[in-house]
Amino acid sequence: MACHHFDDVDAELKKIPSARVSHARGCPECLAMGSGWVHLRECLICGHVGCCDSSPNKHATKHFHTSKHPVMRSVEPGESWGWCFVDEVMAEL
Repeated sequence: MACHHFDDVDAELKKIPSARVSHARGCPECLAMGSGWVHLRECLICGHVGCCDSSPNKHATKHFHTSKHPVMRSVEPGESWGWCFVDEVMAEL
């Protein structure tokens, strides 16, 4: 089964760093609770930035479970991939 969830995402959003959310400081939710994180992910639907599943709090996945927004991307320097939570597939962006 092919993933169609990336089809609805604005092509420009997938190509350029987010202008909507400053993730230079880190995971906003981890910062607010005084916790650490490993890598950052950005929701391709609303721009929410959260920490990855290797992080203690897994805020990116928690965002998916509460919002049902299916796709995110890595915002780590040099990485250009996305993940669909619904179909559990990775995509080059």
